[in-house]
Amino acid sequence: MLLRDAALQAVDPAQAVREHLRVSAHRLWVGETAWDLTELRQVRVIAAGKAAVPMAEAAHACLGTALTAGIVVTKTGHAADCALPETFQVYEAEHPTPGLQGLRAAGEVLRLLEHLSEDDLVLVLLSGGASALLPAPVADISLSDLQAVTTLLLRSGAPIEALNTVRKHLSRLAGGQLARLAAPAAVTALILSDVVGDPLDVIASGPTTPDSSTYADAWQVLEQLALLSRIPAPVREHLAAGVSGMVNETPKPGDPCFARVSNRIIGSNRVAALAAAQTAQQLGYRVLLLSTFVEGESREVARVAAAMMRSVRINGDPVAPPACLLWGGETTVTVRGNGTGGRNQELALAAALALDGLPDVALLALATDGTDGPTDAAGAVVDGATASHARALGIDLHAALLNNDAYPALAALGALLHTGPTGTNVNDLLLMLIA
Repeated sequence: MLLRDAALQAVDPAQAVREHLRVSAHRLWVGETAWDLTELRQVRVIAAGKAAVPMAEAAHACLGTALTAGIVVTKTGHAADCALPETFQVYEAEHPTPGLQGLRAAGEVLRLLEHLSEDDLVLVLLSGGASALLPAPVADISLSDLQAVTTLLLRSGAPIEALNTVRKHLSRLAGGQLARLAAPAAVTALILSDVVGDPLDVIASGPTTPDSSTYADAWQVLEQLALLSRIPAPVREHLAAGVSGMVNETPKPGDPCFARVSNRIIGSNRVAALAAAQTAQQLGYRVLLLSTFVEGESREVARVAAAMMRSVRINGDPVAPPACLLWGGETTVTVRGNGTGGRNQELALAAALALDGLPDVALLALATDGTDGPTDAAGAVVDGATASHARALGIDLHAALLNNDAYPALAALGALLHTGPTGTNVNDLLLMLIA
């Protein structure tokens, strides 16, 4: 697990915040931008996402009493060791489907953004999961409507870009609207990316960045996924009103509300992958970091990964053993069964079948936040003997895959990886070792 640990340490969110935030001689520095704290009326912090607590703790350690208010929203179970003072409101909320706690937290965020002036600064600390953790549905849409749409999109296997295109147009905070509400205050955001390629307007649904998507794009997503007839009527009516121009669009590039807004990526999947690659090299492996842009159906990605591992093991292509191949990104699962699992578990299960009988290989599929899908596992580790082990125990891996039921099968095999909440979130890593 040395490679896993190296990857997670490299994207420690508290350390990332400390590297980009500092106070010196009554001046607050965020990167190369500085504010005179004696001239600021108040500094408010909004931290949202699975890494919200360590990010907020690092900001508080830096700013101390200069912080006048703070709201922290993270996934249930991720604030157990929170050490923030009472001046911070800390919420644990539902994820990946939004819930009542998230709705309450979003209401507090909306109130925090009221009545700001040019002398105020809002420090926004974003990490993956914030879209679901801060639901702020528009006035004509209920929380249950939003839950229904989110569930349909998640089960459809839609990529995060498509999912967030829809969510941005059902929210009062996403798609640059937090920045719109905060104006004329200054806004600076430190962002831990959990989206392939680090697009600012997609990460956490881009609350502080101009939105490149439109109501028409959101409508098209649902149309292409054949979901328009299945979503709640208020959602369909709201999106239709947006398409016809009867509802204001999310703010676009050039909107005056972004005049005093800055956004900075402070951690990403590539940083984690490079750290794992460096550690593997130190352990004597020949290393290839193949991509940090991997997307697609988990089971299909697994077959490609297994084919590459087989090529290395048998032919020494594209590199001779001992070798470590690394991928980063985020796969998806189109749910057709009624089982339990996550995208990394499904990937590992499919890889176990494809690697059946291949000696001296191992594959680790890891969700860097420590929770893969709606389970308590971070992913799984399989090898060329996993499938034969399953047969000996009477476990039908093919049936489990068809039913999207990876969790119980991998649990019975002792293949699940449990880390608990890691405090960070930068997509998934796939580590492939060939001896």
